[in-house]
Amino acid sequence: MSLFYENELLRWYLCGGNLDYKRGACSLSGENFFMSETEYTYSPKMSVNVNRSVLDQFYRYKMPRLIAKVEGKGNGIKTVIVNMVDVAKALNRPPTYPTKFFGCELGAQTQFDVKNDRFIVNGSHEANKLQDMLDGFIRKFVLCPECDNPETDLHINTKKQTIGNSCKACGYRGMLDTRHKLCTFILKNPPENESGTAKKEKDKKNRKGKDKENGSGSGEAGNPNDIDAPDAVDRDDDDEDWGEETTEEAQRRRMEEISDHAKNLTLSEDLEKTLEERVNLFYNFVKQKKEEGSIDTADKEILAEAERLDVSAMGPLILSELLFDENIRDQMKKYKRHFLRFCHNNKKAQKYLLGGFECLVKIHQTQLLPRVPLVLKDMYDADLLDEDVILAWAEKVSKKYVSKELAKEIHAKAAPFIKWLKEAEEESEGSEEEEEEEEEDEHVEVVYLSSATQLKVETVKPAKEEEDIDIDAI
Repeated sequence: MSLFYENELLRWYLCGGNLDYKRGACSLSGENFFMSETEYTYSPKMSVNVNRSVLDQFYRYKMPRLIAKVEGKGNGIKTVIVNMVDVAKALNRPPTYPTKFFGCELGAQTQFDVKNDRFIVNGSHEANKLQDMLDGFIRKFVLCPECDNPETDLHINTKKQTIGNSCKACGYRGMLDTRHKLCTFILKNPPENESGTAKKEKDKKNRKGKDKENGSGSGEAGNPNDIDAPDAVDRDDDDEDWGEETTEEAQRRRMEEISDHAKNLTLSEDLEKTLEERVNLFYNFVKQKKEEGSIDTADKEILAEAERLDVSAMGPLILSELLFDENIRDQMKKYKRHFLRFCHNNKKAQKYLLGGFECLVKIHQTQLLPRVPLVLKDMYDADLLDEDVILAWAEKVSKKYVSKELAKEIHAKAAPFIKWLKEAEEESEGSEEEEEEEEEDEHVEVVYLSSATQLKVETVKPAKEEEDIDIDAI
């Protein structure tokens, strides 16, 4: 093979190709590139179908495979998606959308450098993994829910905080489910091909700017041919109403609409914040309720706020800091309902409750360290902690919340309770086995026959028990 061919093959291979020395192929972004000498052939790997569940090789909607390049080391490691612009162009979506989708799914920060076409996801991620994840983005935000065709457009209504979806193939028009975190980003960063209310508002601003330039703002008459006539029917543009109700009821209704819109904007902004910032917001919310004196009846509001900020599992840790002190045993009875809303059937929240208790022991070490087994028993009896969570905690001493020395002391003090818990578990298992054996024995009857030479054992079917009568039902 000549030096020219060797250099070209090497260049393509280093750029992400795959070389097969017999009859192999190499690809990069779906480009058609063939070169051969003797028996060597160098051709691209085929582009993949946009809807990869379609196996037809003649499927008309294609996109290039993702090419991921890992850069940096240690905490600064990141994955650059080299051909994100080409992929996004094939999907008819801005390249920031799939990149942000990766960040939401992986729980990683994302960076966009649109000028240099660099779209980055923090951390080290394989191209195949990102390609599979891209299928999820395509399914949620690209394919038509009626005909699975990717020829769709998004329609953003910033006023109503909704995202519409329309299909050019079958004519479908509907709304997207906005519960995914990416929807918050889309609402704040609508696509360039704006439509709906956002486009109308932009056009309205442009018209106002033109009117000022033409002197219409100073009372001068402009060219009648340049005047944009309003649409005959425009139900979405409520701001164009000539008259407006001035009654107290109408004003109150408008204020409620403004406050609801402000809440939606706040929700969108809060979910974009880091975990630490969201935890601080939740901490301040609970602290305010405590200072106002409404904490006793605010258990539902506290849970709703934690769910809004997506910090439900960490709720018991914050509540322990704000509601407990050295009198934790009495306070646990008072705020049992608050903690149950977080800890019921949520093992992660229960682990955070144990962490909060360890922090509390650190602050009030003299008073609480001797009472560790009693407090744990109270939490267990109140159904705030499950048995398996306590036993798992007891097996490993962690320095996540307190020093290792103090953690060892806490576990040593908790040893009597842990021993009692294990023994109670063994006794309950033994009693269940005995009950099963007794039930089996109850159904066995020994029959004595005078003519028999040996005992005959018969199994007697149990008689149907009378159904319990519910007095309340009567």
